[in-house]
Amino acid sequence: MSHQSVTLHKPRGQMRSQGLRNQSMQLKEMLLRLQHTIEDYIMQLKTRHLQQDPGPEEQRHRQAAREQEATLVHLMCQVVNLLQPCPPLDSSGHVGAGQQAQSSRQPDQQGRPLSDLQAAVISYDLSNRGIDISTVYQSSFQDYKAYLGDKYHEDKNPLGFINLGVSENKLCMDLMTERLSRSDMNYIEDALLQYTDWRGQPFLREEVARFLTYYCKAPAQLDPENVVVLNGCCSVFLALAMVLCDPGEAFLTPTPFYGGFAFTSHLYTKVELIHVHLDSEVTGANACPFQLTVGKLEKAMLEARLKGKHVKGLLLISPQNPLGDVYSRDALKEYLEFAKRYNLHVIIDEIYMLSVFDESITFHSVLSMESLPDPKRTHVIWGTSKDFGISGFRFGALYTQNKEVASAVSSFGYVHGISGIAQHKLCRLLQDKEWIDKVYLPTNRSRLQAVHRYVTSNLKALKIPFLNRGSGLYIWINLKKYLDPCTFEQELLLHRRFLENKLILSRGKSYMCTEPGWFRLNFSDKLLCLKLGMHRFSQTLVEQRQDWIEKQLEDALRE
Repeated sequence: MSHQSVTLHKPRGQMRSQGLRNQSMQLKEMLLRLQHTIEDYIMQLKTRHLQQDPGPEEQRHRQAAREQEATLVHLMCQVVNLLQPCPPLDSSGHVGAGQQAQSSRQPDQQGRPLSDLQAAVISYDLSNRGIDISTVYQSSFQDYKAYLGDKYHEDKNPLGFINLGVSENKLCMDLMTERLSRSDMNYIEDALLQYTDWRGQPFLREEVARFLTYYCKAPAQLDPENVVVLNGCCSVFLALAMVLCDPGEAFLTPTPFYGGFAFTSHLYTKVELIHVHLDSEVTGANACPFQLTVGKLEKAMLEARLKGKHVKGLLLISPQNPLGDVYSRDALKEYLEFAKRYNLHVIIDEIYMLSVFDESITFHSVLSMESLPDPKRTHVIWGTSKDFGISGFRFGALYTQNKEVASAVSSFGYVHGISGIAQHKLCRLLQDKEWIDKVYLPTNRSRLQAVHRYVTSNLKALKIPFLNRGSGLYIWINLKKYLDPCTFEQELLLHRRFLENKLILSRGKSYMCTEPGWFRLNFSDKLLCLKLGMHRFSQTLVEQRQDWIEKQLEDALRE
């Protein structure tokens, strides 16, 4: 029996209840819109506070303004909590911190405290910068905090959150655990227990240079003196942004793109990321969805200059996150030549280079090119978090032929270095090319293929469009048909519905996508967890569709 026929035979009392429910949903949408408008306004004020150098009178004026803002947010949050018994949301659509300890399937049936955003704004102990940092942090990691407090476990917590939003590779934990447990990993000497070379231990930098020479197919042996290692690729990026740009200067970057770089650039560097918007529609200018062309880069560069922006570089990711695109050698050359014309630095993140699992696709590293258009302004980032599934090691590497840049970035090892013990283990891992080539990479590739095939078959059965790229740990999916109307407010509500079903996905707005309705779904998890996650995914969409039908019927009966 169809959903509509079920609805037609509902008792009158149920229909009245459904009408109240629809009104409640409308009220929630209005409150969310109000909340987001106020939060965006406050964020704009905070940005202006940071960009100016106020005198004493201006500081007093701002303090009074902050107190007024705090009162406004306090009253607004009280209204939200009284009328809407679900956790408050930030402007990025993440669930409030009050949900993180929940373990039931109905996480929004209890009253909630005021949001962390409000708590940050009304704090009188933080500086303007502290308020700004706290607000951005709270608005960026609420989903993840909820997940950490209520993780799914097959036996201990079967109703916990399943996280298909964070890009982690959990498919080869058995292989990695076995390899890291071997005797050659358990080596300790005095030097490993003391402060290290801020650039990274020489033995690790030498091994990284050999590793990248081999797997990036570099035409000549790479120089260890051009390698700097820090605790993660975001640390490498923030260091590059700091040494290449002054506050207020900018990088071009195609969107949608990895939001961690946006968070990092805001947190430390105050470097602006100017978006080069890519469209999903295939047209004469776009041979494929979300295609990056030099024409789009030129247009973004011109618009930035007209606005008085000082663009210092171009930020690229290949394989791309969240799209999964692998740039061809010709495309890479065109992007690099564009950058050279404008004297731009190019930062290219190749952290997924060994996670191309479609055998028909060839990954081309920038380091494989015989001659770079501007080698002194080309900087490559790579790490082990994705390809080897060991994000907990916190390892990222920079390769640059620019000695000045390498030296400046090295200074960040003072606060963003890696422990000597971890550096030893990483060196031994990267040295073992026989195990990598014969055991790890073939197994990882086949397992990625299997779970990708499982998820895409589910998406096809649900008739959900997606980008089928064959690389990375995620799929970019189109859920526009479940939004009515197709707006970011509705995208947020669908995101919340997933959360209510204890499923975390990453919504398109967090990747600066200009089109509402896109989500990133990470598939590199164990099959049992993935199956339950996809069940919750399809169930959420059934609920979304059912609500539509009931709302349409209610509207028709009112008419």
